[in-house]
Amino acid sequence: MSKISETSYASVWDALEQDPIQAANLKLRSALMIAIAEHVKRKGWTQSIAATHCGLTQPRVSDLLRGHISRFSLDALVNIATALGLQLSLKIRAA
Repeated sequence: MSKISETSYASVWDALEQDPIQAANLKLRSALMIAIAEHVKRKGWTQSIAATHCGLTQPRVSDLLRGHISRFSLDALVNIATALGLQLSLKIRAA
């Protein structure tokens, strides 16, 4: 009988991405996308209204709210969050 190996990861991104640099980028993009989606929901905005506030098209906002992470760079998400009036901060600590 073969033994099943169990590996634990700090996040799903660490499990999906072998490159720690790419995993870190995905973690940050994911956190920003979640914060933006929560902000839009709190405001009660439609995708069209959200698009107007962040300078995007409605289909682009749809991609963001559906979590299509590969379609957004970290830089683009920072710009979108800032356009929506979200204040961003960065905490850095040793690994």
